[in-house]
Amino acid sequence: MIIAITCAVAIVVIVFVLGVRPKDIPPPEPVSPFLHLDERKASIYENLRDLQFEYRVGKISDDDYQATKKDLQKELAKVLAEVDRIKSGAAPVPPPPKPAAAPNTCPACGAKFDKPLKFCGECGKPMQVSI
Repeated sequence: MIIAITCAVAIVVIVFVLGVRPKDIPPPEPVSPFLHLDERKASIYENLRDLQFEYRVGKISDDDYQATKKDLQKELAKVLAEVDRIKSGAAPVPPPPKPAAAPNTCPACGAKFDKPLKFCGECGKPMQVSI
């Protein structure tokens, strides 16, 4: 009895899956060009709130707080400028080229090491291997 019910359910599922045509599925919602910028902006605001909290409870020094806050504000200004640029319909501005990393320097965080490594000892990201 249980086997018969299971077979009947399986047949219904198979017929349903095979019966749904791609043209019957509604088109996906269009992706907003601002979606990734909105997510980045929210992340920066959250980082600024966390930074302010850590400063108020005394976890970071005044100099570190000011430097980090300034960096986050610069990044936020870039994101907001990109939002304004997209809204105005201007052509995308290519990011500036990254300078070539010195040997034994992490391309992600800039940490320098005495000998070549496969992965950065600071951030853990892969190092560029010079051949």
